[in-house]
Amino acid sequence: MLNVSKTIENGKASFALEGRLDTVTAPELEKALKDSLDGIDELVLDFDKLEYISSAGLRVLLSAQKTMSEKGGMKITNVSEIISEIFEVTGFSDILTIE
Repeated sequence: MLNVSKTIENGKASFALEGRLDTVTAPELEKALKDSLDGIDELVLDFDKLEYISSAGLRVLLSAQKTMSEKGGMKITNVSEIISEIFEVTGFSDILTIE
């Protein structure tokens, strides 16, 4: 299960993710992002309460990164050790901006 809380103001979208970003929930996040990114030049994904990410979740992040690289930027904050390891093993730590 994945809970997504979003805040949008002054061209900045913030998404706080809680739970698991996997095959079941990735399309949900993908849709939420697609519906929200018009006119947005900064995207922040808060992973403070994200417990797990699968390859399907990584694909959504990659897609969002591509979209946002043309508009401004995207960063991921509060990444746990487990998810940080997944990013490193998959090479995503080189692609994504992680704070």
